[in-house]
Amino acid sequence: MTHTDARTTTNAWRNWAGNVSARPVRAVSPASVPELAEVLRRASEDGLRVKPVGTGHSFTAAAATDGVLIRPDLLTGIRSIDREAMTVTVEAGTPLKRLNAALAREGLSLTNMGDIMEQTVAGATSTGTHGTGRDSASISAQIRALELVTADGTVLTCSEKENADVFAVARIGLGALGVVTAITFAVEPVFLLTAREEPMAFDRVLGGFDELVAENEHFEFYWFPHTGNCNTKRNNRSAGPAAPPGKVSGWIEDELLSNGIFQVACSLGRAVPATIPSIAKLSSRALSARTYTDIPYKVFTSPRRVRFVEMEYAVPREAAVEALREVKAMVERSPLRISFPVEVRTAPADDIALSTASGRESAYIAVHLYKGTPYQAYFTAVERIMTAHAGRPHWGKVNTRDAEYLAGVYPRFGEFTAVRDRLDPDRLFGNDYLRRVLGE
Repeated sequence: MTHTDARTTTNAWRNWAGNVSARPVRAVSPASVPELAEVLRRASEDGLRVKPVGTGHSFTAAAATDGVLIRPDLLTGIRSIDREAMTVTVEAGTPLKRLNAALAREGLSLTNMGDIMEQTVAGATSTGTHGTGRDSASISAQIRALELVTADGTVLTCSEKENADVFAVARIGLGALGVVTAITFAVEPVFLLTAREEPMAFDRVLGGFDELVAENEHFEFYWFPHTGNCNTKRNNRSAGPAAPPGKVSGWIEDELLSNGIFQVACSLGRAVPATIPSIAKLSSRALSARTYTDIPYKVFTSPRRVRFVEMEYAVPREAAVEALREVKAMVERSPLRISFPVEVRTAPADDIALSTASGRESAYIAVHLYKGTPYQAYFTAVERIMTAHAGRPHWGKVNTRDAEYLAGVYPRFGEFTAVRDRLDPDRLFGNDYLRRVLGE
């Protein structure tokens, strides 16, 4: 092959939140692994860097490039389902929402997932996307094998039995090791979850945090800054029957309140910051307790139409309560006006080198601000608290950490960079973000 048949465009790229943009020399949508290998060969000949991109739901510049941007639009769909091994192999560009719906039609499901499903499977796993779970970990931890095209065009199949050293690090690879073209996930027969959402006081949640985590398969909560109010969510497996939210009540909670009215409130708060504490008090009381039962992806995920910028840190589980109290105290003594709730989730320890839960039980503390609102002062203050607790930043969310810091909080950091040096010694997949977080 002397040229690529992949579809090529010259459109500029911008992420979902609008805080990162890039203008690549060319953007390419290969339709097959051989086409992708040709794209990499041509980029190398032209002296251009290469970055694969998903749907742009990361808030960092992990996918930004001025070289060749690889879009996964044509690498989509399920390759195979193995009911004996209970796995599904899916093309890397498949959006999670399509995977979830397809699995449900087959009577199957992922064990755990994050709270949105707009991302591609490769984008979500490469940045360590996660939900909350007492026993079940991130989406990446559910990977059983992956296909990776490296800088020289080699196609590697990676699993615990094949190229195991690459598999150990590539499940969360940051786009630094090559281009993921397919992923094999563990699945299980579809099941029902009962969600119990309930307002609860901040001090009560923190006072009972360990018990709430231990007693529920999936526990999370949102604290509304400038208030002492939280909204909690407990998801546990159920024998049924299914009892999804009513069409009207579900629309009121998930669309009108959580998206429509919240959008108006955020816009008002950005225009008139002094109104934010009052709005927060009203918002924190608007959501009422409810219980519903449905298949997993309809319980784990929610529509997120209000755009924001986010920073999230994973701290050791035992440090979560102290860190949260410090965040609350910081907000209360500062002139900051915070319109978005703070989200708190947990994860068990896993064995992926650059997972934020690598080797330790973790709690995730995520802070957000409405798109277009200056976020540096708030995020800097929160980051200072998180790093004091050996926090690990989410790879796809705003942070200022560098390779020196990250090597200190990830015991297996050197294992990842050694594999990177072997697979991409010339940094075909490098960019400024990777230079900062991984070093040269």
